[in-house]
Amino acid sequence: MTRTQENTLGSARGRRRLTRVPSSSTAARAVVHANAEGSTLGSAHLALGAGVLCAIQAIYGLVSFATNIGSYPSVLPVVLAWLLFIAAFATLSLSIATRGDRLPTWLFASYLAALAAVVALDFVAIAPLNDIGTYATASVTAGFGLMTAVVHRPARELILAVAALFIAFVAAIVLTTPLTAETVPGQITTVAVAVFPPLVAVFAVRKFRRMVQLELDRVLVQSTVSAPRFAVGMLASEELARLDLAAEELLDSVASGRTALPLRPKLASTAASLATELRLHLIEGRRETWLYHAITESNQLGKSATLKDAGSLAGLLDPQQRDGLLSAVWLLVVENKKKSSPATARLVIGPVLPRIDPGAKRTITIPIVITTTGVHRNRVDPSAWAAIAKVGRFVDSTEHSSLRVDIECIVPNPADQ
Repeated sequence: MTRTQENTLGSARGRRRLTRVPSSSTAARAVVHANAEGSTLGSAHLALGAGVLCAIQAIYGLVSFATNIGSYPSVLPVVLAWLLFIAAFATLSLSIATRGDRLPTWLFASYLAALAAVVALDFVAIAPLNDIGTYATASVTAGFGLMTAVVHRPARELILAVAALFIAFVAAIVLTTPLTAETVPGQITTVAVAVFPPLVAVFAVRKFRRMVQLELDRVLVQSTVSAPRFAVGMLASEELARLDLAAEELLDSVASGRTALPLRPKLASTAASLATELRLHLIEGRRETWLYHAITESNQLGKSATLKDAGSLAGLLDPQQRDGLLSAVWLLVVENKKKSSPATARLVIGPVLPRIDPGAKRTITIPIVITTTGVHRNRVDPSAWAAIAKVGRFVDSTEHSSLRVDIECIVPNPADQ
């Protein structure tokens, strides 16, 4: 049976593939939301921590400025630099708090301009002292000021800002500070203090978001373990809800008399499309198992795992066996994923093995073969073996320098149920 090429909304509708994640699925959209700038999935705490660190550095810089205030030829530029930084930092913090963790481009650009002015004023004040590393205060704090935007702006923008700050420091040091064995360590330390914290913050936020993405996707995929043998996935559930609403609106329109009978050709075509799509979803729900939906609707497994289950035998596994199989595949391909050699897995389920014991009439044995690429046996997480053991007896081997696992899964005979 062929699928319709368009749904009732007029958008293209194609066959879902095992190796591609539907961009409109609940899992994909949830992961995109977790990765979005300004996401509140714990990122607000990171932003708060960055703001606290920036405030601590500002206090330290003010104390250092007050300690060396007698050495400045003119304190006015430094005072202006500090006042400008405090005003910019307070404005940015207040804006983020009132806008709901959103930082528009124009505001971020204005903040960067203010920080650039802070650095310039600080350098102008301390240039006659011929020692940037010792007397730089507001300019160093400006580097910490970049950390406040690490959650709300793309990493590339912050890296470019940090690079510009690094170039400014290096240029100022080369032009004003005599470089000797005594002065070089102090200059390097000051530059590192100004540049490294925002870079570390960018790295930490990226790792945190990656962790959230993986855990969120894992939780969404895990929800399929308790599904019936044949069921619709999260994407199909959303589509069914949309179709149900459209059908109710059409029937209510006819019942209330707003739509006259017989239906106009265009409206009749819409009704026919609704009926066709509903039938397709009903048929689809009777031939696709929980494992199919777990793989196709996962933002991680959809890119790394494929499934061949012609007999829909995965639906016969009990919840413990499902959890073990899903956990094993996840640990094999997701936890071993690398950019240089991405791990993949191919699952082949069935056909049912002939019964060896004539007395075992209430159970059947389903062979499951997991063939991987880029997964070395000595690098498999120990918990993966425990997960595989939940599925059934298994034998592992190496095929084409990668792991292969053959599992004998014993399940109740569906004929006896």
